[in-house]
Amino acid sequence: MVKKLTPMSEDFNQWYTDIIQEAQLADYSPVKGTMVIRPYGYALWEHIQSYLDKRFKETGHENAYFPLFIPKSFIQKEAEHVEGFSPELATVTHAGGKELEEPLIVRPTSETIINHMFAKWIKSHRDLPMLINQWANVVRWEMRTRLFLRTSEFLWQEGHTAHQTKDEATKEALQMLDIYEEFTQNVAAVKVVKGIKSEIEKFAGAKVTYSIEAMMLDKKALQAGTSHELGQNFSKAFEIQYSDENNELQHPYQTSWGVSTRLIGMIIMAHGDDKGLKLPPAIAPIQVVIVPIIPKNSDPKIILDTAHQLADSLKGIRVKVDDRSEVSPGFKFNEWELKGVPLRVEIGPKDIEKNCVVVARRDIDDVKTEVDFKSLTTEVPLLLDSIQSGMLSKSKDFLEENTQHAENMEDLIQKLSETDGFVSCYWNENKEDELKIKELTKATIRCYPLDHSDEQPSINESEKSGKFVIFSKSY
Repeated sequence: MVKKLTPMSEDFNQWYTDIIQEAQLADYSPVKGTMVIRPYGYALWEHIQSYLDKRFKETGHENAYFPLFIPKSFIQKEAEHVEGFSPELATVTHAGGKELEEPLIVRPTSETIINHMFAKWIKSHRDLPMLINQWANVVRWEMRTRLFLRTSEFLWQEGHTAHQTKDEATKEALQMLDIYEEFTQNVAAVKVVKGIKSEIEKFAGAKVTYSIEAMMLDKKALQAGTSHELGQNFSKAFEIQYSDENNELQHPYQTSWGVSTRLIGMIIMAHGDDKGLKLPPAIAPIQVVIVPIIPKNSDPKIILDTAHQLADSLKGIRVKVDDRSEVSPGFKFNEWELKGVPLRVEIGPKDIEKNCVVVARRDIDDVKTEVDFKSLTTEVPLLLDSIQSGMLSKSKDFLEENTQHAENMEDLIQKLSETDGFVSCYWNENKEDELKIKELTKATIRCYPLDHSDEQPSINESEKSGKFVIFSKSY
């Protein structure tokens, strides 16, 4: 029997955990703070990898792999980097039964080790741009963990590039942000806000941090991806120099950018309901499940053969025939709803007599339609496209409906304190004011949206102009 999930309205966090475990996406590991990603959850990550890896390579990036262990001295070369990550570092002091001469840091991110190698590889302007991506695991010793969203070890990709000019680095950082937005909207069906992080919220060591911010169904924000313009911070710290066209030594400008398995958490929290997952067809491991209905005194072979023939006819579609005999059709319906399969096809003796099947969409409750055998190969792709676009449209509407605008500081504090969702305003960046808002409301600046370039009188410093900004509570 499929376990009933905790209702979303009762306890959103428990609902989230229930879905992950009951849909067999992941489980808790015996090592505190880490998780085991189960095959169904890992299939989602494989689809994320497949899409993004293709886009990275189309834009000239190459995959490489760098060591898991980083000398502690490398981390210490970049003071801002140490300050940003030292509370989360896992350190190896002994190996092979002996104390190490120098402690090794288990990779929290790879800027330092990659830049050590860049210093060896980059000697001439002809070596630039250098465009490297890595698919890897990283370790950050988190105290408070949550499956997919925040664990001590997680999977991610990290891009690292080097360029001759600041403009080239800025163009690169924004290009990769666009690719992340493209993925979240076209594949994950989640509307995001692209913007610049505040000085407080930016990545340690970066000149500028760009991010995409998504709104979850509990109206909290989730940072779904980041892209950083690093300036020359790391190239100077790691003595990366190249000879330019005039044979003069220069430090390159750099970027780094990444997304992680938290994207799976985003998909769960942006689309699910009390029945379980709702997976966009573009990322669903199974896009169509065919459930044979075999009443007593009927010939199971005819029904099963027909079901498999229909599955074979759906070329290019990820299809599964659930031909288990030990569980009822009702059990199967509930299980596949829990796992978020976009389309369910039911076929029984009466359907075969009529040369049709019954089709149920996961994104629309309690609506079933009949589709004849001949039309199935054309109707299924159309239905999947409709589900994909409908889920994105719903995400856009939800974001818009739950975004408010504040006209003054009192209004901002009230809205952030009394309601969830995004609250926009015009803001003159001020560290003390930003920390005050966080202390009073637990909300932070999510970003300064890139699609708002105008300035108006700020609500925190009325005598100064401010940029359009989004505040929200977040994960």
